[in-house]
Amino acid sequence: MSVDAAAGETRKPIAIVGLDGLRDRVGTELGVSDWTEVVQENIDTFATLTGDEQYIHVDPERAAQGPFGTTVQHGFLTLGMATGLLWSVCTVEGFGVILNYGLNKVRFPAPLKRGARFRMRVELADVSEVPDGVQAVYRLTYEVADEAKPCCVADLVFRYYY
Repeated sequence: MSVDAAAGETRKPIAIVGLDGLRDRVGTELGVSDWTEVVQENIDTFATLTGDEQYIHVDPERAAQGPFGTTVQHGFLTLGMATGLLWSVCTVEGFGVILNYGLNKVRFPAPLKRGARFRMRVELADVSEVPDGVQAVYRLTYEVADEAKPCCVADLVFRYYY
């Protein structure tokens, strides 16, 4: 994907209000997050916290000789950034409690290399009523600047309670 935003550009999140606002946007793209750069410090911190200190993530010299020519960000670190990136795209108002309910169909089709820039494209895939609230499924596609394949695709499920 090509970089089509000016460096430092910040987008304002759209505000979606209540069940009707969510229903009105089902099947539509809500927007894209700002570009984020992959930095080694974040990779190293995640590796330490999770115990996943595989060389492909934390050893730049050894990783340089590997299949990607550099270290790569953990897929779960990329995925873990979903909530913050989502809130930079949209906010949902009119509910008392917002819960991350889980994920569906997660895949990591391409590596996310140190120094790369990525952003998250968000589509509202589905909305359904649940007891005392609403469930929304956001289809996430993490685009990488100047790369054809996304580094992550997933359905993020949120529940909004009245």
